Amino acid sequence: MDALKYDPQICVQCETCDCLMRCQYMDFELAEAKAEKEKILAGQASKVLSDCVTCYACEEYCPADNHPFYQIVDRQEEQGILPVPIPITKQQLRMMQARGTITPAAVNAPVINMCFFPMLTGCVRGPLYDNASLIVGSDIFCNIMWLHFGKNSVIRERLPKMIDNIWNFYLKDNGVDELVCFHDECYGTYTRLAPAFGMKVPFKSIHLFEYLSARLDHLKDQIKPIGAKVAYQRPCSNRLIPETQHWVDDIFHKIGVDRVERRYDRENALCCGQVFRAQQRDELADDVQQRNLDDMQEAGATYCVFNCPACLFTLGDAVAERGIFPILMSDLCQLALE
Repeated sequence: MDALKYDPQICVQCETCDCLMRCQYMDFELAEAKAEKEKILAGQASKVLSDCVTCYACEEYCPADNHPFYQIVDRQEEQGILPVPIPITKQQLRMMQARGTITPAAVNAPVINMCFFPMLTGCVRGPLYDNASLIVGSDIFCNIMWLHFGKNSVIRERLPKMIDNIWNFYLKDNGVDELVCFHDECYGTYTRLAPAFGMKVPFKSIHLFEYLSARLDHLKDQIKPIGAKVAYQRPCSNRLIPETQHWVDDIFHKIGVDRVERRYDRENALCCGQVFRAQQRDELADDVQQRNLDDMQEAGATYCVFNCPACLFTLGDAVAERGIFPILMSDLCQLALE
């Protein structure tokens, strides 16, 4: 298995313990946080391992970029602490495995990676994606979801094959060395998670928002400002790649929408709650979703903008019931071009 690039001495010397002190789902005094961190470092039982909701946020909070969340997941698996019940985990392991049906295909840049979401391929259309190629399927699934399941071993086993499939079946022989990732999950996997696990990625990943921002510049004469107030539902995977967040504001400015000021946004964003449901923490899921939805509504948002499909599927109906229109970022950009 690939070793995690994690330096325990960085955690030993850390004075602030931001990974735990800034957690929105566990409360610690500093001395307690340090004591729990010492237990984790020593491979001992810690309530962090059992209480962690796997929101990824400590990856962003760590000032040393030392991958505390990946280490927590490693420890969970070592100690048999599975956040999601075993029957659900086994079901998902079967459902999300590669089918082995991939075949070589001719593609040209830009190549848009839809991961394992064929139901969203209709989003890739019109001048925003002019002459783009699209790839999708189980054999290129990024597998980052196993962080939620305490199963880093599955990532180590399956992800290298997915990387090889993308490169060898689509990009290499077509002279393409860049991949536009439609979801934060894939971009975070190839630019942050894979390197942290010592996996080499032979292609360059482009975040969808970087791509959209550049396309909007190219199409600026066709943009009709939307003139709406929007809330952005930041996905957990974006915690791995906070450097991409500026593109959200760039895109909103270019298409003429206002990002409402609210409590649960940016570094203080709340999860959509779906993972908590899978973990059978329904009360927590209800509470988090209620606070998140109230926050959007009180801020006056008329659109809720998503990038993660799971977040959209989880919150879409609830958002709509509040009179707020749920929409993917890509489709919001399309509205400005219609």
